[in-house]
Amino acid sequence: MTRSPGTRSFGRPRPSARLACLSAILGLLAGHPAPAAAQVMDNDIGAAPMQRVSTPEPAHVSLAPVVPPFSHPEAIFPNPFGLTKWLRDRGVNVLLDNTNEFAGAITPPTRGTTKGFVNYRQGASNAGQYAAELDIDWNRLAGLRGFATHMITVGRYGTTANRMFGDWLNHASEDYGGGGNVVVHLVYAYGEETLFGGRLAIAAGRMAEISDFAASPLFCNFQNGSFCGRPKGITDTNYAAGYPASTWGFRVRGRPTHTIYAQTGVYPIENGIYSVAQHRTGFKFNGANIIGYTAPVEMGWEPVFAHGTLPGHYKLGGSLFSTPQNDNLFDIAGRPYALTRARPRQHAASWSSWAMFDQRLVHYADPASGLTALWGVVYNDPHTSLREYVAYTGLLNRGFIRSRPFDTLGVALTYTKIANGVTMTEEDLLRQGAALPNHATGVQRHAMVLEANYAIHVMRGVIFTPLFEYYFRPNAQGNLRDAALLGFKSHVEFL
Repeated sequence: MTRSPGTRSFGRPRPSARLACLSAILGLLAGHPAPAAAQVMDNDIGAAPMQRVSTPEPAHVSLAPVVPPFSHPEAIFPNPFGLTKWLRDRGVNVLLDNTNEFAGAITPPTRGTTKGFVNYRQGASNAGQYAAELDIDWNRLAGLRGFATHMITVGRYGTTANRMFGDWLNHASEDYGGGGNVVVHLVYAYGEETLFGGRLAIAAGRMAEISDFAASPLFCNFQNGSFCGRPKGITDTNYAAGYPASTWGFRVRGRPTHTIYAQTGVYPIENGIYSVAQHRTGFKFNGANIIGYTAPVEMGWEPVFAHGTLPGHYKLGGSLFSTPQNDNLFDIAGRPYALTRARPRQHAASWSSWAMFDQRLVHYADPASGLTALWGVVYNDPHTSLREYVAYTGLLNRGFIRSRPFDTLGVALTYTKIANGVTMTEEDLLRQGAALPNHATGVQRHAMVLEANYAIHVMRGVIFTPLFEYYFRPNAQGNLRDAALLGFKSHVEFL
């Protein structure tokens, strides 16, 4: 039986019809992508506070309260069923992403029968996190001028490879740890009022101090934990709350000009801020474990040279910790406590300081492209710290291949100097045959971590980054073999 051209079939759809239906559904999910710059690691979830610090305010004519623009990274589904645009038109910004980090050693670890060495092995690991961000512009939603709220939750999984060859200073996969090993871990939830056209911003709530201070969205173009998140020395005391940990906090930032800012704040110090026992979910708000306060101060200059094509960021800062901390060498009588076995001397307070700089040196065709140099140092109180200082340098070269404008080549090197008091204490303990602190199996002095990677912009919202890591003197010990690792970092922005 044949059908005339005008008859309809109510049977199974033809392949062309099924493809058209699928195309329509995908079109609704994907929406129409805006002609924005492609997704780069500078714009992942968690970088939003750093972006607000790192973006100079325009020269506003009005002095009225204003909510700064939210982060709108490129995503696989930029506007599913028109929902994203509908929400953003009403001041609601929802982001969802996943970051996965793999690293495997290609060199064997130190072998031996000594306690600790027998557990070392050549292996690989995988770690990652999924994250959700919710920003609300209450000016648009409810008429509260200049007021916005920000919240991020994460879930983390996996482990890290560096401990397999004896390193406990710098994670091979930065996404390992601190996330509570639960389905949902609260990173931060706070409100912010922005006044005088962006010249004054006041924030309070559950906040990650190191997302605002000593921070840069450029750091997590790398994977290793000596660099990504923040140079590791800034959280040496475990009292400075850095992503994904947070405490109650208050911060105020002022911009006397659109290229200069100054900011300060007060953050309670919570004992065990990175431990599962106290902060497994991040929703423990009672403050029963508050043991002191930290007060950071930072000033920055954010010039833009060559007609807006060469941005730079130059910042100096420091933080004071009010919590008593043990001396890393002397006892209460001023003698080495490793020899006397007396209690270590206590300092009523300690401090940390930093100088951090980045500057784009060369600009290519795309607005986000170019060669950028990073360098800086974190210097801690040498009497109480493990890491006396951490110095770093790096290069990011984005878009140097004309046909790949959003690919990025990165190279970074960090140098960690262990405090002299820690080194001398470990020497004394080793001579006595006693156990060493800091998971050490030898005297700790200094270490370096090198990373080279190439971030490939695979498609809208997807980045895949093959990488190489090299650990010189793992755990800052001369008795451990250097370790080389190959791996990759992937980032998928869903919304």
